[in-house]
Amino acid sequence: MQDNATEVTAAGIARLAGVGRAAVSNWRRRHADFPKPVGGTETSPSFALAEVEAWLREQGKLAEVPLRERVWQQLAGHPEGPLTALTHAGCVLLLIHDRPTVWLEASAGSDERLAAMLPGALEGVLVPRFGAGGVKGASVKNASVKAASAVNGRGAVHRPSLADGSTSVSAALLVNTHPAVHTPTGPELLPSAPLLRGVAELAAETGARGAFEFLLGRHLDANPRQYTLTPGELAALMVELAGPARTLLDPACGTGTLLRAVGTGPGPGPGPGQELYAQDSAPELAALTALRLALQTRVTVRAAAGDTLRADAYPELRADAVLCHPPFNERGWGHDELAYDARWEYGFPARNESELAWVQHALARLADGGTAVLLMPPATASRRSGRRIRADLLRRGALRAVIALPIGAAPPYNIPLHLWVLRRPEKAPVQPEVLLVDTGQYAGEGRGGPDWREVRGAVLDAWRAFDLAGTLQERPGVARALPVIELLDDDVDLAPARHLPPPTAADGADALTVVRERLGETLRLTADLTPPPAESARLGRWPLTTVGELARGGAVVMRSGGNGGHARVPVLTDQDVLAGTAPSGTLPESDEEAVLTEPGDVVLPVLGGGSVARVIDDATTGAALGRNLVLLRPDPAALDAWFLAGFLRGTANNRQASSYASTATRLDVRRLQLPRLPLDEQRRYGARFRALDDFERALRNAGRLGEQLVRGMYDGLTDGTVAPD
Repeated sequence: MQDNATEVTAAGIARLAGVGRAAVSNWRRRHADFPKPVGGTETSPSFALAEVEAWLREQGKLAEVPLRERVWQQLAGHPEGPLTALTHAGCVLLLIHDRPTVWLEASAGSDERLAAMLPGALEGVLVPRFGAGGVKGASVKNASVKAASAVNGRGAVHRPSLADGSTSVSAALLVNTHPAVHTPTGPELLPSAPLLRGVAELAAETGARGAFEFLLGRHLDANPRQYTLTPGELAALMVELAGPARTLLDPACGTGTLLRAVGTGPGPGPGPGQELYAQDSAPELAALTALRLALQTRVTVRAAAGDTLRADAYPELRADAVLCHPPFNERGWGHDELAYDARWEYGFPARNESELAWVQHALARLADGGTAVLLMPPATASRRSGRRIRADLLRRGALRAVIALPIGAAPPYNIPLHLWVLRRPEKAPVQPEVLLVDTGQYAGEGRGGPDWREVRGAVLDAWRAFDLAGTLQERPGVARALPVIELLDDDVDLAPARHLPPPTAADGADALTVVRERLGETLRLTADLTPPPAESARLGRWPLTTVGELARGGAVVMRSGGNGGHARVPVLTDQDVLAGTAPSGTLPESDEEAVLTEPGDVVLPVLGGGSVARVIDDATTGAALGRNLVLLRPDPAALDAWFLAGFLRGTANNRQASSYASTATRLDVRRLQLPRLPLDEQRRYGARFRALDDFERALRNAGRLGEQLVRGMYDGLTDGTVAPD
């Protein structure tokens, strides 16, 4: 039976029926039997999902609803919230994955029978996979963990025995926290029963792991401001920097992206005997990480919920590798409670240096010779309050590399974040050096993110050579190994950009000569493309039409950019259109059908107040249309594409079709006007507009080359690689 407590919004109803929200509003007004709101607010009401589905079915509007959409709506409207629903779904998917026949037996019959049988069935999977449950055990020597015991009030430790009767080290480590996944009770599971049956159907189509990844991905996409996610490309790079490892720890696991990359990236995958440890202060995230990892691999997974710095779940762990994307700029990380903690081997972090507390926690959990890779804000490399700790990390050989990432590599996307590579030293190096890498030059244009292939190549080539030899021949503008003594000044500033010469200056006059020659060629082309003198024309009054009228008459098809899609293709963003650059964006994967460009399409940005229209050519065809863009596809038998684009760029035209708000201007494309002219006359105008577009492109290219030449000359003259005469 369906769960009457599950609620769905008007937007959810629209997705269920495959219509727009306006259609749902019309149904509410026109049909007296439409379900009444059961919650929400007056402006955003919610409805009982069971009643909505029954009404849509009676109206014949529910026949084509995809299974995954129905399951997602059940999860999103769960009475206990989507995170509880996700956890229940993950537990059942793990049961289906590990013991499918047990699920089939439990699911036969009513929802009440299912809820009564599931706890016992789940216990048989969760205990072996996660060590859930509790047997009191090990003492804690670490002072910070003792303090955390008072905070959390938990001291139970689970110590399952191995086949030979010994106690596994991993199982003895859950102290003063609790395992992330516990077995839900029958009453807890009963409201989830309809959802769990739908989840099982979805798993039959996509597999248990695919079903969980879909539901988790939809939840993350629906709540982008609640989570700080580590991009998959960056996670894979961090795994490769850490190298092969039998035991890996992520002490701030979030949704488990870093540990999940161990099995999905190009680096070493999980192997026999490998152990993955995770902890997060948010119990729901720790549980989701545990389930996600367990569905991906058969290796040992241990996940705990609790504040890592105040209540470390693994005080006895000595891992081969630590991967961490810690929270940035935390003031309440435990400065007052943890003053005498044994982890502060390199100095007690200041209140505003929470990142250096995470660095030392990672080092404390490493075995001798183990590697830690942490994502850090750039300020940690240069803040004066952290200079003594940075100096000691350098002197003792613990900090091996600082890698500056391009802007847009990870949130916050407007800051060039750093990767710190650390190693727990087995002995102090005689003449230590530290590797500094700057990949800022690989930042992508617009909002598309960096060129990850170039970033990965530059970082791994430099790190592997340095790690093997302990030094590195300088790679101008990209990488350099510096003796530690050169960094131990009053600031101990580790920002790579401050210690690496720019690549243009290092290449010297030869590279600048090449840029100058390219600029000369471009300027000559620009001169050739300069429009001829303008001739006065008699001011005529053409009969006008609008884009809206053309769309209604079939002369043009109008499409808007989306928020996602199935196709994994380059995405044309509004910034790409404004700057005249290649497609550079990405869209999250979703059920939405992406709008793909074709030659002759005209694309316009609808925000910002600029009069810009771009005709799609062979170089940009096939790209997906991004947000805040409108595509016009003219019928070539009725409308010339360049004629259309040219008249849409008119300043007066844009002004009369724009709506002005306090912070932004939005273009109403349907109100844009163009004259009614015969096709031959359209083509005459179109040829002139196309010539203007070629001239504009040449001007842009000349500007970019000119800026590159000027910057290179300044750099070369000031660092001595270019002579003044």
